[in-house]
Amino acid sequence: MKIIVIDNGSQYTHRIYRTLQDLKVETKIVPNTTPLEQIKDADALCFSGSGGLVSQGASMGNCPIYLEKFKGPILGMCAGHQLIGEFFGGKVRSASESDSGTPEYGKTEIIIDKHEGLFKGLPVKFAVWESHNDEVSEISPELELLAHSDTCAFEAIKHISRPIYGVQFHPEVQHSQFGREIYANFVHIAKTYK
Repeated sequence: MKIIVIDNGSQYTHRIYRTLQDLKVETKIVPNTTPLEQIKDADALCFSGSGGLVSQGASMGNCPIYLEKFKGPILGMCAGHQLIGEFFGGKVRSASESDSGTPEYGKTEIIIDKHEGLFKGLPVKFAVWESHNDEVSEISPELELLAHSDTCAFEAIKHISRPIYGVQFHPEVQHSQFGREIYANFVHIAKTYK
């Protein structure tokens, strides 16, 4: 089992790596400019967040190519989640345009709408760590909602026919409840994907 962490410039990239290591997964971090040929033998990919803003065209390197051509499961955090939403026809906006009117930094309670996959076995509500200036504001019919919060309508999404998941929050940060379990569920998805 090998999961490659795609580094989009997040301060939390190494926490994703450490969480996967703690789950006894073979893993490594590669820059988002890595050619698909060099990562196609991985069982799954994790997209880190980014210091840039997806709503303003932040470069996510080859992540769009990975979304188009990589055959295994993908989990995107924060900007990785936003890229997934946008790539599959949704919209991303500045959090300052949201109902709350401000970027999010700190703990937020999310509400799980679908308890399968990433959220299998987890409570309906729990606290997670948010650190974002952008958010997914609309999803296309290719995506489905998995979780929301009072301040963000699309806290977690999934592609309807492919094992591609996005979470707005950072499950790799210790302030997120059940973060390890979310990654363990993703590892299970990767192990059982055919």
